[in-house]
Amino acid sequence: MTGERRPSASAEDVERAWNDTKLAQVLYHDWESQTYDDKWSISFDERCISYARDRFTAVAGSEGWPYGRALEIGAGTGFFSLNLRQAGALSDVTVTDISPGMVGAARRNARQLGFEIAGEVADAEKLPFPDETFDVVVGHAVIHHLPDVEQAFREMLRVLRPGGRVVICGEPTKYGDRIARALSRATWWATTRATRLPGLSGWARSREELDESSRAAALESVVDLHTFDPGELTVLVTRAGFTHATAVTEELTAAWFGWPVRTFEHAVNPDRLGWGWAMFAYKSWLRLSAADRVLARVVPRELFYNVSVTAVRPE
Repeated sequence: MTGERRPSASAEDVERAWNDTKLAQVLYHDWESQTYDDKWSISFDERCISYARDRFTAVAGSEGWPYGRALEIGAGTGFFSLNLRQAGALSDVTVTDISPGMVGAARRNARQLGFEIAGEVADAEKLPFPDETFDVVVGHAVIHHLPDVEQAFREMLRVLRPGGRVVICGEPTKYGDRIARALSRATWWATTRATRLPGLSGWARSREELDESSRAAALESVVDLHTFDPGELTVLVTRAGFTHATAVTEELTAAWFGWPVRTFEHAVNPDRLGWGWAMFAYKSWLRLSAADRVLARVVPRELFYNVSVTAVRPE
């Protein structure tokens, strides 16, 4: 990805943002924008096309594809909408994010894929579009960042045409997030200490990189605002004015595996991890996801990590 590298989070920046969540959202995601795809193993090939398509269809199906005019809120680098476009779910894509760095990254990613998208720096609670503009509004791992989630859904309702659909995927559940964070903290603690041992120093990241990660992690408590109960989320979406609200959950053992793996990858020297490791992590996640679909028949949905929700604007 091209573009100027944005400065890393300083202690002073973190202090300024501590009591201003929207400032924190901009600073944190601007810092993340140039390395976000690497950090989260985001790609725009069949691996992530399949992931985006499967998350969408799990909650909303594939009827009506492709949606003509699509808006993504909190788009980040474009992972969800660009992969959904490649999957045939979306046609004309507009991305928004509160972070200018993320909007720029998403538009660059689209160009590298051979097409153009519109992009706007925007707060999801006050979208800069006329009423009834879009056929579908999508988002992935975004509403847990929003101070007023119900107001954001009211804005999504406003910009949707009658009969249009909202599809928000990849949000953390209350219990699933608690478990994932505990596993991540334990993995970070163990990995950063193990790489100090004699003979393992070549696996360690530099102190500067670890300090930057720690500062960014400190801001996560400011930018990660919510976790969700699936039933309560459908009530909120209905209260915002939508109909036919449905929520599904995914990832149980896959999350127990995936979060420590991501944390481990971020704590060690990336030069030590090659394609073999990446394929091991991906294929293991796929196998565990398949097992989770079986477990979903007997395990309460509230214990799964991801919740997705879809609903329709009344005609």
